[in-house]
Amino acid sequence: MTEAPKAGSLTADPIAGLEGVVVAHTALSDVDGQNGRLVLRGKPIEELAGKATFEEAVRHLWYSYIFSDLTTLLQAFGAARAEAFATVPVLEAAASGLSIYERMQVGLSALPLSQDRPHPISISAALPVFLAASFRLANGEMPIAPDPRLSMAEDLLTMMFGNTSDADHVAALDRYLVTILDHGLNASTFTARVIGSTEANLKQAVLGAMGALSGPLHGGAPGPVLDMIDAIGTPGNAEAWIGEALARKERLMGFGHRIYRTRDPRADVLKDGLKALATTTPKVKLAEDIETAALAALKKARPGRVLDTNVEFYTAVLLDAIGIDRRLFTPLFAVGRTPGWCAHVMEQQETGKLIRPASVYVGP
Repeated sequence: MTEAPKAGSLTADPIAGLEGVVVAHTALSDVDGQNGRLVLRGKPIEELAGKATFEEAVRHLWYSYIFSDLTTLLQAFGAARAEAFATVPVLEAAASGLSIYERMQVGLSALPLSQDRPHPISISAALPVFLAASFRLANGEMPIAPDPRLSMAEDLLTMMFGNTSDADHVAALDRYLVTILDHGLNASTFTARVIGSTEANLKQAVLGAMGALSGPLHGGAPGPVLDMIDAIGTPGNAEAWIGEALARKERLMGFGHRIYRTRDPRADVLKDGLKALATTTPKVKLAEDIETAALAALKKARPGRVLDTNVEFYTAVLLDAIGIDRRLFTPLFAVGRTPGWCAHVMEQQETGKLIRPASVYVGP
């Protein structure tokens, strides 16, 4: 007879955090942590990011669920952004103390969902509108209406900054949004699937996912990467600064990953995207020098662990290079990941199965 765990013993659970537990079969993405590979519907991330626009990558991920014709999808996204702008007055009326992210959540809560348009289209198109409007309101500026003729990336930059977007900046933002489109059953995606499994509407599932993403263990790492780079300042300071940080047992932001036991493939995809921006952004060269020093120091200080560059490191550098305020890193991540959340909800709801795991009682 198996002995029951002792009362109050939270370590009795051998699978805390559901580590390694399979909770879904999915055709959407495969995260191979041992070999450092990310595959979206059969395509390695390297074949999508930097080669496909955000809309093209979304069409690939949504294939068999939503429009397979790219022109139709582009038009639907543009029209949905225009419709979402009608909800912006709700953001303007919201409490002044709300963060940009919270204001986006308010907008999504108030967004009407029409039966005439697939809900994944409406929701995915609304979040960039709400991000740009919330950003401008936070800066004391009036929101700018979307242009349905533009791509998602170009329209987002235009709505934020109010001028014609630099082509290299649009390409870099497209690359970033594609890179983060989907990544297995991370905390926010799993949350979306759980909510979707109850047959709740898609808006509620995405709001739940946004709540999970807001936690610092999931969506908050890129900002501190820039703080670290700013603190180091020059390449000559990198080795000493990193050595002192490791001696204090501090975590180096942008290195190591819960899943990957080698280099995060998304880091190289984003690093490649910086080549077109390097001449205008001195921080790119500094970041590369810091990466080299950090990897050498980590190998020496943690010889038994593989701590390589993760997606947050070059996310921070790339977004900073195109002028994205670090307050927007988590909100922008939500914009890129929303079509992935939607895809997982659609896939989960096809099964008709409610997600209901068991627990081990350790109380008195």
